[in-house]
This record gives sequence, structure tokens and C-alpha cells, in this order.
Amino acid sequence: MFKKILVPVDGSENSWRALEQAIILGENFDGELLIIHVVEPYNGNIVPLTIPWDSATLYQVNSALEEAGEKVLDMAKKKLANYPNHVEYVLEVGHPSERIVSKAKSSGCEAIVIGSRGLSGISDLLLGGVSSSVIQYATMPVLIVR
Repeated sequence: MFKKILVPVDGSENSWRALEQAIILGENFDGELLIIHVVEPYNGNIVPLTIPWDSATLYQVNSALEEAGEKVLDMAKKKLANYPNHVEYVLEVGHPSERIVSKAKSSGCEAIVIGSRGLSGISDLLLGGVSSSVIQYATMPVLIVR
């Protein structure tokens, strides 16, 4: 039923709870897991006017975000060290909900297990949040974990 499950992780407690639920589902259905972390590139639009944001600075900021994303994936690897089935880890760059849904479709995932709230905090409340966008656009079942 759920032979391949995509799990977005961002380092938040909710994403780790989602991973725990995905592990249970995966073990029960002998499924593989696809763990994804999406880095949303920073373009310098939301900054004080006193800070110069040239392309080199933006490159450094985005590189640091990608390094942080790799660390989140490393934490996921530790949590999945004893998982009995295949696990794949992917770092994507782009809009989180778009990359999550796109990767789930292109990888043949049969479900997405995602935390109800991530690290973006108040912007989730104002903008609708990644999990609600994933629900809206995904073509496979989505389990939201609190």
C-alpha cells in the first residue's frame, strides 16, 4: 500500500514526529522512505536598507542554508540508522511545498508524511503553511502529524 513514503524534514520537532510516524508506516508496509529537506533560496528582498546584498553575499547566505540543510539530513540519517528498508536522502532548492509535491510525484511516492508546522513559525499562520499547500496540490495521500 505505502511502498514509498516521502518525508520532508526541516529540523523542527513536528518534522521529527512525522519521521517517527513514517518509520512506523514504512515498517508495517515494508516500504522505503524518501527523506527530503528543501532549502528556500534567499534573494535579499527582506533586508534592512543598510546592508549591501551583492551576488557574492547572497551566494554565501544560500551556501550556508544548504550546509544547514545537509546537517538536518545527517540528523535524519542518525534517526534512521536501524531502519530495515531502503532510505534515500535528498536536498532540494526551491519553494518547499512545490519541491515536496514535485519530488513525491517524480519519485513514485505513494504517500507523504509531514509535520503540521515547521520552523517558519508565524509566516505559516499568515501564508497558509507548507503542509496546507502540500495537501492542496499532492495527488497522493498526505498524513499531517502534530
